[in-house]
Amino acid sequence: MILAVWLRVIRVKFLLASVIAVSVGLAITWRQNSIIDPLDAILTFAGVMALHASVDLLNDYWDYKRGIDTVTKRTEMSGGTGVLPEGLLKPSSVYRAGIGFLILGSVIGFYFVFTDGIIIAAILGFAILSIYFYSTKIVDSGLAEFFVAVKGTMIVLGTSFIQSNQITLESILGGIVVGVLSSLVLFIASFPDHDADKSKGRKTLVITVGKKNATSLFWIFPIISYFVIILGISINVFPILSLITLFSIPLVIKAGIGLKKNFDSVNELVPFMSFALMFSRITGVLFVLSFLPNF
Repeated sequence: MILAVWLRVIRVKFLLASVIAVSVGLAITWRQNSIIDPLDAILTFAGVMALHASVDLLNDYWDYKRGIDTVTKRTEMSGGTGVLPEGLLKPSSVYRAGIGFLILGSVIGFYFVFTDGIIIAAILGFAILSIYFYSTKIVDSGLAEFFVAVKGTMIVLGTSFIQSNQITLESILGGIVVGVLSSLVLFIASFPDHDADKSKGRKTLVITVGKKNATSLFWIFPIISYFVIILGISINVFPILSLITLFSIPLVIKAGIGLKKNFDSVNELVPFMSFALMFSRITGVLFVLSFLPNF
């Protein structure tokens, strides 16, 4: 029972975004060099997953402390995990767990700083600061989607650099694809929380531009992702097989149309939020799979 509660507050299903990001970094490295260090790959997965768990735990803690999770309507895609409002765990326990995962991820990161140098130090420093301040300073500034996009890019860059000791155009463009896909999920998930977030002083991108205008802004995310993929293919950075990511277009069209019609109704919006999540994850998985013929 207690394990299920902890898995719930960590939001296990959303950890797939980080799995995809690391996988893209490894796939790009293999295509370039035909070799991967398995121990470094395992440690990278462990470190990134720990840091991801940390930001989710700390987000739940701060949203509860600020009273956001007590006034928002929780769905399977938004409104927090509900663990703290339901009294299933103590806030102090969730906070300590968040800091514990942050320390664990940082320790693994410092190992790579020692073995790979200043580039990893810069990426790790960004990760630590952004994770700790994400649920307060960053989200309140309206920059959450930007930081999530940068975070995804940094994971791909860091993974590739650890394996190859170089930053390449492939890893930069691949990182942008992954980061923007993750940012899309955060963006659409902030629609149901609009009123609660605004009442507690939070300033998400949806609050900044308004829900109606934000429905049009939604399309920017998939357009950027597909543009970068097609650009990468055209300059021979990505394999031609990366075009299989286009198969996910129907999902994002459903999500965007549904958002336009139901942006002000939480219950009706939830299925289309799920379409956006599926679009992000399936596109990411297809992107990884497009490199597999090179293995």
